[in-house]
Amino acid sequence: MTDSPTSARRRTLSALIHSSGFLAVCIMVTNVATYGFQIIAARILGPGQYGGVASMMSLLLVVGVVQLGMQATASRRVTDTPGEERAIERTVLRATYRAAIVVGVVMLAASPLVWRGLRLDSIYPALLVAVCAVPLTIMGGQAGVLQGERRWLGLAMVYLALGIPRVLVATAAMWVRPTEGAAMAGVALAQFAPAVVGWWVLRRRTSSAEEPGPIKPVVVEMLHGSFALLAFFALSNVDILIARNVLSDHVSGLYAGGLILTKAVLFLPQFVVIIAFPSMSAEASRRSALLKSLALVAGLGVCAIAGSWLLSWLAMIFIGGPDYAEIEGLLWVFAILGTVLSVLQLLVYSVLARRSRLSAYLLWIAVAAVIALGAIQTSADGLVWAVLSVDATLVAVLLSVTFWRLAQPSHRS
Repeated sequence: MTDSPTSARRRTLSALIHSSGFLAVCIMVTNVATYGFQIIAARILGPGQYGGVASMMSLLLVVGVVQLGMQATASRRVTDTPGEERAIERTVLRATYRAAIVVGVVMLAASPLVWRGLRLDSIYPALLVAVCAVPLTIMGGQAGVLQGERRWLGLAMVYLALGIPRVLVATAAMWVRPTEGAAMAGVALAQFAPAVVGWWVLRRRTSSAEEPGPIKPVVVEMLHGSFALLAFFALSNVDILIARNVLSDHVSGLYAGGLILTKAVLFLPQFVVIIAFPSMSAEASRRSALLKSLALVAGLGVCAIAGSWLLSWLAMIFIGGPDYAEIEGLLWVFAILGTVLSVLQLLVYSVLARRSRLSAYLLWIAVAAVIALGAIQTSADGLVWAVLSVDATLVAVLLSVTFWRLAQPSHRS
């Protein structure tokens, strides 16, 4: 007896939405939504108010290294202990909730500094940044559990809840009142959506009969992971700060326009890292997973570089139009920089997957090298080539160290 066409279609659809491909699409939708929020906020608020919102969103990226560190830790621990997923889940979530409280309290205490340092209209938006930090951190542990268990549909729902509500809620808040405070109120409210979705997906997974383990090892591993991720974040963003200090306002603005393409190429293969990380955490599959991921990330990068070379006029539309025409000839270099950073991001997560610690210090050495070389540059092309040379050297070193360590009996460095 054969299934009806309707049953066959339902099985096909179910397999599709539970696949890693569906997760990849959802992550791309979230990235587009995040970019869309920035565009909408810039248009509604204008330069004066949007500057404060942009600075607070950048601060949230820095705070988010705790979330990313917790996600990597949760995913690796779940992958590394097959058969004990639920006990590990309870331990990770306990650590996540405590970390979220600590991060929230720290940001609350720092809100006067954020208010003054970012030159906000009032302390109210700074307080909302502290509110955002709590569900953002909680989402990290939840996403890490789902990632480690390869529950792609649940993880896709969390990522969609991260991007789409922010656009809808924050845009509505800005239409009602076009201020930085209203924008951050919308962002803070929307930030609870992925944490709620994560709780709902995981609500039936824990049992009181399963005793959680100690949370100290989880917190220690999370701190090491956050240390490496913070270094990567610093390396991928320090050049714009250098540009603002060593180049003229006009030239630094051109450089910032080129970095729009760099960031687009960097985040394009983000789904590869998320899907591959559990396999990179398992000793039996980490080498093959890394090789396949490197090939895919490099392939996407080559396509982006070729596109920026052959269709530079099209890329200019997204970068800013005729006002940035002087940078058009360098777009392919910015695309190369984005490709190198995307490979570097994959290698950083490979380091986290095998709990390597020494390699993280190489990232901070590279940050220092970029600052030193960037400080003596006098043009946009000189700065981008200096940054690219340091990043490419770091990638070569990390590739060598990574594959050498993978060939050893013990993979921890």
